[in-house]
Amino acid sequence: MIVLGVILGIIVLLGLFFMGKYNGFIKLHQKVKNAWSQIDVQLQKRLDLIPNLVEVVKGYAKHEKETFEDVVKARNTYINASSVEDKIAAEGELGAIMSKLMMLTENYPELKANTNFLDLQGQLKEIEDKIGFARQFYNDTTSDYNEAIRLFPGNVIAGIFNFKEEPLFRTVETARTAPQIKF
Repeated sequence: MIVLGVILGIIVLLGLFFMGKYNGFIKLHQKVKNAWSQIDVQLQKRLDLIPNLVEVVKGYAKHEKETFEDVVKARNTYINASSVEDKIAAEGELGAIMSKLMMLTENYPELKANTNFLDLQGQLKEIEDKIGFARQFYNDTTSDYNEAIRLFPGNVIAGIFNFKEEPLFRTVETARTAPQIKF
């Protein structure tokens, strides 16, 4: 009778342990999804701002057609991306192209003085700052989640319930090099 009670006690403890780990993984995964949605909101704000920015710059830099086409193409790639990995890659490319677009302004002093452009540029900077903070929070949260599902005994439980690692937000290689300013 005592042996049966001990066995039942061990089974209950193991059940509680598994339940606690499972619920912990669910909470962490939910935090990762929330952190990604915060990035997505800021990226959408930037996407919404891009057409206005392009139109203002276009008025001053009519012969920069290739750059404008690249911006629109990169924006559409992000909009059509379906997975987090695809969105991360598309965002990196879009960021690099946006840097190139903003560097065009160095060649057009009258554009730098345009109040519409200055307002859009200020909004873009604010959004970029928020994206940076959101990326950092996403990566911190994702690292915690990935670590939890890789460490023993969590990795056993994660394997049973099919928890998968989430991608970190990394800088795309093209975004690592600063755009060249030529006068």
